[in-house]
Amino acid sequence: MLFRSNFHVELVHKIHEIKTKAEQSESMVQEICRDIKKLDCAKRHITTTITALHRLTMLVSAVEQLQVMASKRQYKEAAAQLEAVNQLCSHFEAYRDVPKITELREKFKNIKKILKSHVFSDFSSLGTGKETEDPMLLQQLSDACLVVDALEPSVREELVKNFCSKELTSYRQIFEGAELAKLDKTERRYAWIKRRLRSNEDTWKIFPPSWHVDYLLCIQFCKITRAQLVDILNNLKEKPDVATLLLAFQRTIEFEEELAEKFSGGTGTARNKESASDDEEEGGEHNKIVSDIRRKYEKKLAAPNHEAEQDKDKQKDLSVPGAGFNFHGIISSCFEPYMTVYIELEEKSLVDQLEKLVQEERWETEEGSQTNILSSSMQVFLVIRKSLKRCSALTKNQTLFNLFQVFQRILKAYAAKLYARLPKGGTGIVAAATGTDGQIRTSDRDERMICYIVNTAEYCHQTSGELAENVAKMINPHFADKVDMSEVQDEFSAVITRALMTLVHGLETKFDAEMVAMTRVPWATLESVGDQSEYVNGISSILSSSIPMLGSLLSPTYFQYFLDKLAASLGPRFYLNIYKCKHISETGAQQMLLDTQAVKTILLDIPALGKQSSGAASYSKFVSREMSKAEALLKVILSPVDSVANTYRALLPEGTPLEFQRILDLKGLKKADQQAILEDFNKHAPAPAPAIKHPAVAPTVAPPVATASVQMAPSVASPAVSITPSMAALTGALANREDVLARAAALGRGAATTGFKRFLALTEAAKDRKDGPFRKLFNA
Repeated sequence: MLFRSNFHVELVHKIHEIKTKAEQSESMVQEICRDIKKLDCAKRHITTTITALHRLTMLVSAVEQLQVMASKRQYKEAAAQLEAVNQLCSHFEAYRDVPKITELREKFKNIKKILKSHVFSDFSSLGTGKETEDPMLLQQLSDACLVVDALEPSVREELVKNFCSKELTSYRQIFEGAELAKLDKTERRYAWIKRRLRSNEDTWKIFPPSWHVDYLLCIQFCKITRAQLVDILNNLKEKPDVATLLLAFQRTIEFEEELAEKFSGGTGTARNKESASDDEEEGGEHNKIVSDIRRKYEKKLAAPNHEAEQDKDKQKDLSVPGAGFNFHGIISSCFEPYMTVYIELEEKSLVDQLEKLVQEERWETEEGSQTNILSSSMQVFLVIRKSLKRCSALTKNQTLFNLFQVFQRILKAYAAKLYARLPKGGTGIVAAATGTDGQIRTSDRDERMICYIVNTAEYCHQTSGELAENVAKMINPHFADKVDMSEVQDEFSAVITRALMTLVHGLETKFDAEMVAMTRVPWATLESVGDQSEYVNGISSILSSSIPMLGSLLSPTYFQYFLDKLAASLGPRFYLNIYKCKHISETGAQQMLLDTQAVKTILLDIPALGKQSSGAASYSKFVSREMSKAEALLKVILSPVDSVANTYRALLPEGTPLEFQRILDLKGLKKADQQAILEDFNKHAPAPAPAIKHPAVAPTVAPPVATASVQMAPSVASPAVSITPSMAALTGALANREDVLARAAALGRGAATTGFKRFLALTEAAKDRKDGPFRKLFNA
């Protein structure tokens, strides 16, 4: 036990001793390291000081050497020395407050000023009028460019700017003089700069290629030239001669093209490629455009010229060619405000050509033509295309847009010429006295011409839209949204609509004699029902002579529109013509019903007659609806006196008492007999119905507003005709009056007179009527 205690005490003592020695060792190591750190820091400071002193010595020496080189104009050596001094100075940025460093920096700055002064002075001796420059001077200036590159970038910019200004000083003086400050001397300006560039090409090799001196010189030249041309144009006392203006404009554009190609790496420009393709298409050279225009405009105009605002120069000098600078328009844009005279004469030329084309138009198509359009329309667009090509070769900005507006006026004028050529109705005292006021009479030749006008207007409608698309693609995007031909297309759509309505009115006039003949038939004294009447044969003859030709010349869309308008006119007119007859006996009504069915058949056969079947189903439905009104009226006339009121209410539910009284007159009833029937009719009338409004015998239909695409509805009722009831209303009325229909059916089954039975027998035996349509009609 005692042994263990002694051992424990001894172990604790040993551990304490070891810990103490460790602490002593650590303290000793820290003292040694502290001394080493001081020595290392001292060494680093000594090294930095030695390096700085060495660099300072080098800087002092380099500045002194640079000063000597500058005084001796040793530019090549000075350029290299400048680079070295700049690098040495960068090491002393942290010592700017040290007096010696500040002194050296000021001295270096003064030396650079001296170098700049010497370089600018030496460059001032360049281009003093000598035919050849001194080779030693050129070499010295070439070395001086190295110095300029070593100096600040602003020094190079200033030197190049001064050089360009000096080179263009003589240009300003020459072309500001009274002799050359003229519009017709514009081409000589560009010849001057081209000659200058060629003659000084070798001399200007002293400049490093990266300076692009010739590029910046051309930019400065363009700005000066633009300013001088604006002054010339503003100071004109009268409108410029068109040929002179266009020639100057053309030469300016060509010069801009050359500059764009020269400073775009020789790859050419899109405008060059376009011009090349246009030349290939036309088979002529680009320069012929100006010569053609000069021959075209030989007469000079003498009129006051409005002052145009001077265009602001917004072009920026760029240090690298092809890096975004656009030579197109840098000079030529100043001509835009003065191109009004060109547009005016271009419009005058187009108007004259339009008048000539219309005067020479035969209003017929050439033999063998597959288009069925007038030749003048194609010629109009041909001269427009030539005019567009001439202008687009010059400019694609405001002037081209102004010319497009001229195209709009020319096409509207052509549409007016087509409209004016359409046959017109009779006017004046003679027409009013003869009852032909407003009637349109058309011959077969007139009908062909109208079809040609319809096809021509459709061609112009489509081609004008294509013209607008082409102009929008080539014009400056700023104007593209304003290029629109919708108003022009509306004009041609109106011509189409009016022409088709003229065809309808012309046929209506041809039907006048047949309608009069229908009222003169002695319907009250007919003894028997026979074949269709002569006036029906006349209607069939008129349609047979006109429809085949119309169907061959009109497109399906317009032919369908024409048929719908014709049916909408002839159906109601036939209905109204029944009221114009005096007295209709039962036999007469039977004959008229037969004629009505014949007219309906004739109308239904029109699509086949015109050899156009598109839309025939809707047309047939439309014809059946229109002619069913006349059939319903005749059924009422055929009904017995005791049931005529009920039959009238069933078949013509929207009829009025006045119309019902007229039917009684047609049946030949005396006024005394009519009174009781009218009182009974008014007593059973459910409510006062609005009177049916009927059109005149030959209505004048205003042309509907056509859409831009000239799409006609397949079934359009005539605007001047408003006749009810519709077939749907008629069907509902018949369903509600089964008792009346039963009595009307009894009439068809033989409950009437012997004459009516003979009518049914004749109808059944008639050719092409073996199915007995009239028996079905009355048994419905």
